[in-house]
Amino acid sequence: MSHRILVVEDNEANLELLVDWLESEGFQVETATTLDEAFAAFQSKLPETVLLDVQLGAQDGLTLAAWIRRDPELRNIPVIAVTAHAMLTDYERVMRAGCSACVSKPIDFRLLRKQLDRWLTEPAKAQPGS
Repeated sequence: MSHRILVVEDNEANLELLVDWLESEGFQVETATTLDEAFAAFQSKLPETVLLDVQLGAQDGLTLAAWIRRDPELRNIPVIAVTAHAMLTDYERVMRAGCSACVSKPIDFRLLRKQLDRWLTEPAKAQPGS
């Protein structure tokens, strides 16, 4: 069974790179380029994890992470932030917003694979502080 991943990314090149890699790794991928599209994606089949760009144009992608954590039916879905903002303060903000992990851009795909393996086998630990 392949895992279903929602990729929320507004940069076309980054989105294509992530989708191509994830599909080559055997994942089922759904995409969203805005928060509205991401929220709508949850109305169909739920993803098993979310790869979330922190900065979606003028939108704060962390809004989605906080929304997921507030919903009892969704809160165990791992959210892995993918961001070019890799300073310690950025990492802390990402984790406070409810992300399970943070991977910086440019993406190290070995690190991303480790995070996916971890969170897809331990989704109940997806909530911050668990």
